[in-house]
Formats: sequence, C-alpha cells, structure tokens
Amino acid sequence: MYAIVEISGKQYKVENGDEVKISFQNKNEEDKLKINDVLLLNNDGDVKIGNPFVEKTEVTATVLGHGRERKIIVFKKKRRKGYQKKNGHRQRFTTIKIDNIAIAK
Repeated sequence: MYAIVEISGKQYKVENGDEVKISFQNKNEEDKLKINDVLLLNNDGDVKIGNPFVEKTEVTATVLGHGRERKIIVFKKKRRKGYQKKNGHRQRFTTIKIDNIAIAK
C-alpha cells in the first residue's frame, strides 16, 4: 500500500515505514504529524484518486529530526559592468517516518 500526499505544496510518494525528507515543519522531535491531504491511494491494486483529495484517508507520521541541506551557491554577474554578487544558503528540512496509512470505511 502506498499513497501520494501533499505536504507544504510538494508531493511525496510514501509507504508504511518509509523515512522521508520534507520541507521544514515547526514540530519537535517525536511529535506526531497527521497528513490529511492524500491525492492518491493504492491499496494492492485498488486505486483511489482524489478530487482533489481522497476523503476519509489519513497518513500519520513521526518527526525524527531536523537538518540542513548542503550549501547552494547563488552567483550573479553582469558582463562588462564590474558587478558580481555571490550569495548562498542552506535549506532546512524535516525527516519523518511514516507510521500508518489509515482508510476509514
């Protein structure tokens, strides 16, 4: 069984027991996260597609920790003008573990 869920505007394919890196969520470690935005649900060949979300379906997850990605360099330059700008940032992320994909009947 797997589901495609939407978290912070991004879509992720998740199964029970998966560890997924998602956009930063303001939660503490070991907190439970409930995701109601399930776009697609595949239960051993029985596929349910939401319009836009599958009703009465919920994915529960546990927050494992937070981190930062490797540094991304942003370099801007204009030819023959003497303008150069170097900047960078590290995107924050949250690692979650999928506990259960629940279907209400």
